Amino acid sequence: MEKRPTRSKVPENLTWDLSDLFSTHKDWQNELEAIQKDVEQFAIFKGELGKVASVLYQCLATYEAFQKRVMWVATYANLRNSTDGTDPSRQEDSAKVAQALAIIQAKLSFIQSEILEIPTETIGDFVKRHPELATYRKMLADLIEKKPYTLSSQIEELLASLSEVHDAPYVIYQRSTSSDMMFASITDEHGNELPMSAALYEDRYELTADNTARRNAYKSFVQTLRQYQHTYAAVYATEVTKQVVMARQRQYDNVTDMLLHPQQVTTDMYHNQLNIIQAELAPHMQRFARLKKEQLGLEELYLCDLKAPLDPDFNPVTTYEEATATIVDALGIMGEEYQQVIKQAIQNRWVDLADNIGKRTGAFCSSPYGVHPYILITWTDTMRGAFVLAHELGHAGHFYFAGKEQSLFNTRPSTYFVEAPSTLNELLLANHLLAKTDDERMKRWIITQLLGTYYHNFVTHLLEAEFQKRVYTLAENGTPLTAKVLSEQKKEALANFWGDKVTMDEGAGLTWMRQPHYYMGLYPYTYSAGLTVSTAVAQTIQQEGAPAAERWINVLKSGGTLKPLDLIQKAGVDMSSPEPIKKAVDFVGSLVDQLEASYQKEK
Repeated sequence: MEKRPTRSKVPENLTWDLSDLFSTHKDWQNELEAIQKDVEQFAIFKGELGKVASVLYQCLATYEAFQKRVMWVATYANLRNSTDGTDPSRQEDSAKVAQALAIIQAKLSFIQSEILEIPTETIGDFVKRHPELATYRKMLADLIEKKPYTLSSQIEELLASLSEVHDAPYVIYQRSTSSDMMFASITDEHGNELPMSAALYEDRYELTADNTARRNAYKSFVQTLRQYQHTYAAVYATEVTKQVVMARQRQYDNVTDMLLHPQQVTTDMYHNQLNIIQAELAPHMQRFARLKKEQLGLEELYLCDLKAPLDPDFNPVTTYEEATATIVDALGIMGEEYQQVIKQAIQNRWVDLADNIGKRTGAFCSSPYGVHPYILITWTDTMRGAFVLAHELGHAGHFYFAGKEQSLFNTRPSTYFVEAPSTLNELLLANHLLAKTDDERMKRWIITQLLGTYYHNFVTHLLEAEFQKRVYTLAENGTPLTAKVLSEQKKEALANFWGDKVTMDEGAGLTWMRQPHYYMGLYPYTYSAGLTVSTAVAQTIQQEGAPAAERWINVLKSGGTLKPLDLIQKAGVDMSSPEPIKKAVDFVGSLVDQLEASYQKEK
């Protein structure tokens, strides 16, 4: 049986280069100690921020430089732990950072509290008198909007000192999934024994054409989830309770309002994504499910079959080198400046692509300000992996440009926008591949990859958002969040969307345990918002070419200087209207139409 290697056995070229953050682990340790001492420099600003404009500026400039150092320290520990959560020394480093950050945040909490005590008119006057404060205008404006929901400075300091406790549910979940979860090995259709892990299930087995391997992997996956369901229910219930209590204490009407506030998104924008997509997309995806069931010759279509290839005998494989070359070519439409950033990411080891014991599942892009982005994926030589990589490179390109053009506090836009640059790259890759082939079978395969992108963002993550909405409603009404309740809600959300086209077994309900997104506030629904934007932008770029691409690059360079509606409007899309959502759903429907027509021709 193929065995997964330990981290120490992974070839260096398959790993990212963390020396760009710290040359040695000792250097990181020294900096961790230094920032815990250097936080004391802020004591001279306490009680002084509302008196003189120059003092406020000096404090914010010092704070910004210090936060960059803190970000590097935290990112280094997080990246190391993400690639091997079983290593006790990496766990210890992460714990040290969490402890240090809790102390640092408590000592710096006075900055926000004092700024919130400054009259709004005075802040405006300060900016006029001290033009350099203009750099922090957006930051100050965002803080002012939080005034009605801010507690006393003493309580805010106490809450900041408890950040390690507040983060505990997420840390426990991540530590458990990467270090403790063990899965029984599986067999494929030929009786071969295969290794099983959460990463292998999500990145390989769930996508395989081998029905035996896919369903056996699902059974192994669910069996392990079932063993942890009561523990994870308690962990997630703690996270939800924390949010409910905080919303009440800060006097928000509900948890949703509190979590949408930092995203600067209206409840209408939020509900538009959930309600329109679920209602109007479901019929299209049910047609797709029916087509898949027919083509795969399955008596029953289960949740674990939804990512199986529609054409099992046609699954183009590709090496990492071939995939990255294709991605670079596909993004040529974005211009030389953008292409060069993507080449840097590929050539300079910004990507960790190995599979090893203890590595975190899924994929992500971390972007420490002043260095460069880091991408984590698990490469499995499937062409689908090229779409995942293109997605993460979209995040990398976004934050590379934003980091170059903006100050630290102006770099990150609302999470409502964050998934647009990444999903745009997936759409551009699909368009490129379609334009380069006359093979009808290949075209059909590419369309299914596009549908995979929409499935991931418009179905998987959106149904996560629907589950979240249900859970918060239950929690606010005092319903205990047991494993049974959570599984019932997850299964019901899935069943409402898929109708009778997908058979919901008991394991379907347990899939609420799959994602860390539930510990990140209202993050899941933003995937659909980003893809809605990128669908419109991709169509414009295909029609206009360079001018539209240049507008998009300028949007990326704007970073977090604008609120999401204004930022997206700069790209020519109006997300205050439901029209972009409806058009994106219609586009998905057209993809299903093409697939149905393609198979009709063969009859």
